[in-house]
Amino acid sequence: MAGESIDDILTDDLLERLLACSSPEAYLAEEPVEERSLAEYLTELITAKGITRAQVIRASGINNTFCYQIFQGDRFPGRDTAIKLAFGMRCTLKEAQRVLRLAGVSELWVKQRRDAILIHCLERGLTREQADDELFRLGEETLVGED
Repeated sequence: MAGESIDDILTDDLLERLLACSSPEAYLAEEPVEERSLAEYLTELITAKGITRAQVIRASGINNTFCYQIFQGDRFPGRDTAIKLAFGMRCTLKEAQRVLRLAGVSELWVKQRRDAILIHCLERGLTREQADDELFRLGEETLVGED
């Protein structure tokens, strides 16, 4: 619909609209489709949050060179690195899920024990270090050392 941002429309609503169309072309002609890359989304996030890449690198614990390559679109992170990136950027759960999706890895799933812990940590605004403490306390693999 005119005036709507893709970020404002629920995926279920978009699916319903797609299935109601007579063809994929009809849907694509009328609905917004997300075309941005992971690098573009990360740049949007740091701008909106008023943080720097250097702050993200420190907070995430990701290798400096590798993180810059992710921001430039030259490399893609694995799942745990994308999660660390989300924590380093102080992402909401919704933003973190989008980072994971754009990185081409599976989103956090509440039915998985480790993912449920990470979801809880993201929702409460914990740091990557605090999330690792929770994972360790509950006997799950931490994010530290994963790249």
